[in-house]
Amino acid sequence: MVLTTITEGITREIERTGDRVNSMFEPVLRLGVTGLSRAGKTVFITSLVANLLDRGRMNQLTAASGGRILAAWLQPHPDDTVPRFDYEARLAALTGVNPHWPEGTASVSKLRLSFRIQPGGILGSLSGPRTLHLDIMDYPGEWLTDLTLLEQSYSEWSGQTLSAMKTRGQGADFLARADALAGAEQFEEPQAKELARLYTDHLQEAREAGYSLCTPGRFLMPGDLAGAPALSFAPLPVPDGKRPVRRSLWREMERRFDAYKSQIAKPFFQTHFSGVDRQVVLVDALGAIHRGPAAVDDMREAMAGILKAFKPGGNGLLSWLWRSKRVEKILFAATRADLLHHAQHPRLTAIMEALVRDAKDRADFAGAQTQALAIAALRTTVEETHRQNGEDLECVRGLRAAGQEALFYAGDLPADPNILLSESRDQKRRWLAHEFDAMEFLPAPDALRPGSGPPHIRLDKAAQFLIGDRL
Repeated sequence: MVLTTITEGITREIERTGDRVNSMFEPVLRLGVTGLSRAGKTVFITSLVANLLDRGRMNQLTAASGGRILAAWLQPHPDDTVPRFDYEARLAALTGVNPHWPEGTASVSKLRLSFRIQPGGILGSLSGPRTLHLDIMDYPGEWLTDLTLLEQSYSEWSGQTLSAMKTRGQGADFLARADALAGAEQFEEPQAKELARLYTDHLQEAREAGYSLCTPGRFLMPGDLAGAPALSFAPLPVPDGKRPVRRSLWREMERRFDAYKSQIAKPFFQTHFSGVDRQVVLVDALGAIHRGPAAVDDMREAMAGILKAFKPGGNGLLSWLWRSKRVEKILFAATRADLLHHAQHPRLTAIMEALVRDAKDRADFAGAQTQALAIAALRTTVEETHRQNGEDLECVRGLRAAGQEALFYAGDLPADPNILLSESRDQKRRWLAHEFDAMEFLPAPDALRPGSGPPHIRLDKAAQFLIGDRL
């Protein structure tokens, strides 16, 4: 028994040593998939992996159409401390007998997809196949907005948050209680819990109304931190004149806010963002447009704050040594393009570019490559022309609840995206001259066919931009 134990230990150590040696010769490309809540991260990752495993619908991915990808397979992720992205269950939800949308992301998860590639060119044919590992990370979109907190003080965050709440016209119960307790000179835990509960209720309400900038994000999805002091704070009116006394409610809220940033938000992003090579930023622009000017303006502000945290730029040969790794490529993707006829996709792409213009310019200047696309990671509709009142309407048809089909015309997006963005800033809250609508469709049954992943729109083009050069 002792000899067997020793032998097993030696075998495991040899395997671990072999894995470490292999990692030196088998490069890893780390893809970060980010986006605000309900932007479609889970569906994007599931469909991307399925279409990279079965590449029949990936014509614009050069390595696939050229036959250079000899094989692709899922491997256990080497990070044993992070749950595996449940790819199989989510694919079954999207493509099973009764297809439905899978549950959204509730915690951090990772997945490794490995490729066996035949390099192109004369030298490639002489060198033989090589291996590339693609590591994909998923995490709740609610947490992404915490990036905007890292450079803010408690006073700055409180002032900005309370001002936004009054503009939105929501959270009256919280605002009244915060005003009543703002001057409390003695901290009491029940007061802190009451304010945190009322503020969390407001965040839930704001998210349902379509607002994107709902911080702190962990209040909406706390996980195992529910009830912790670091998640029991709320914004309070900024005091006039002298600084509040040491044991006051305001000072304790400030301390907890700083603890949240230093002990929860900052370590998370340092751990999971520091090694990202390529970045996907998913945005439900159509949903925001449907909800109106306030939602569009709020989404634009949220995206501007989030994208400031990325470190775009090229990676040199020694970047790994100096720990100065930067994001080489950023894809800005407007999701749910299948709700529109393809004739309107260029307009959706232009709106996406306008929404992230500042971040795109900053990334381009730093040396990163950027691209904006209108995509649908899972196509749920087919296009159809419908004649009404002597006019041809370019519509889409899809499956609604209870197996009923619906013909849908969303309305026309503006040809000039600046019209939409300027109207979102208008304090009179005018909106588009026409009514723009949105609809939810279910995944289509029997979407898979042998050798192909789920149907999509421009997912192959997105993959070509993100990883094509490494394949």
